Amino acid sequence: MLANVEDYRLAAQRRLPRFLFDYIDGGALSETTLRRNVADFDSLALRQRVLCDIGAVSLETELLGQTVSAPFALAPVGLAGINARRGEVQAAKAADAFGVPFCLSTVSLCTVEEVVAAGASPPWFQLYMIRDRGFLRDMLGRAWAAGCRTLVFTVDMPTPGLRYRDKRSGLSGGGAVARQIRRMSQALVRPSWCWDVGLMGRPHTLGHVASVLGDAAGIEQFWGWMADNFDPTVTWRDLDMVREAWPGPIVIKGILDPDDAREAVAFGAEGIVVSNHGGRQLDGAPSTIRALGPVAKAAGGRTTVLMDGGVRSGTDVVRALAAGADGVLLGRAWVYGLAARGGRGVEEVLQIIAAEARLTLALTGCRSVADVAPSLLIDKDFALGG
Repeated sequence: MLANVEDYRLAAQRRLPRFLFDYIDGGALSETTLRRNVADFDSLALRQRVLCDIGAVSLETELLGQTVSAPFALAPVGLAGINARRGEVQAAKAADAFGVPFCLSTVSLCTVEEVVAAGASPPWFQLYMIRDRGFLRDMLGRAWAAGCRTLVFTVDMPTPGLRYRDKRSGLSGGGAVARQIRRMSQALVRPSWCWDVGLMGRPHTLGHVASVLGDAAGIEQFWGWMADNFDPTVTWRDLDMVREAWPGPIVIKGILDPDDAREAVAFGAEGIVVSNHGGRQLDGAPSTIRALGPVAKAAGGRTTVLMDGGVRSGTDVVRALAAGADGVLLGRAWVYGLAARGGRGVEEVLQIIAAEARLTLALTGCRSVADVAPSLLIDKDFALGG
């Protein structure tokens, strides 16, 4: 019986080849920030209230002009689609059925056109600032033509982080042939994944990047292209080109510092995401729940504030709202569900998190998302303006 997100994590570990599970589950260097993201949520106490008439509790709210059934969306996760057959299509449909947005990564397995053609609503679309500006402009045009209207622009990856789990598993590091042999041996002991994805999940193309590398390119060529195309010279001025090319709302993802929040507001971003890339970039950065309050205070209500990193329950969702977020992005949580049980697993994870969030609202005396306030937090160091 899978009862909570941790159960789906363990189920994903049992089903996936090691190199894929470690890619999802791991973080940078010693994974200090990855652990902080979860531990700081766990340490944050809420005020329990009683006799507050919580007969009708609703999670419905609005994010970036869109009415949603709950204050969360599915975060962009690179290569998520390889965890289950045509995985991003399954996840997008699950998000649709639940009534929350799905954000498709630039480096997804399935293209934005495939996701929409399969009957899913046009997703939010995530993009990096990369050296190949022609590819960047092409992707903006493709996403808009497919019906995407919200752009999530990730800015905290000017250079890839060092992820030792990926080296140990054979996803990166060492010789290409040795890596391929290690990945093959790990896959062969996961027959259900081999059947579902390896045999039945074709074509195994690299989504949007295939337009540059070709359909025959594999994971080795993908990592090479990514390493060559991250742009360490990017500045806030470079975002002007993105604004000119994208008519819709732009959400800046990767904000941890109040000064950067003020820069994003000055740029005119319709939203920001308080994020440390899931602990996969700067090891030693603060947890996102600890960074959230000061960043939200700096934004001053002038833009939508989302956060990700460490959200493993509906209680965490309510904690984030109390600390200053308008909503959260779920990353690993939905991918664990996808890896464990496909699209059904994504829906089940969303239902679990929503049920936990409704219970937490009720036991803190709230009947709606609008009732959540910083006063719910016992530890004021985390609160908006704390």
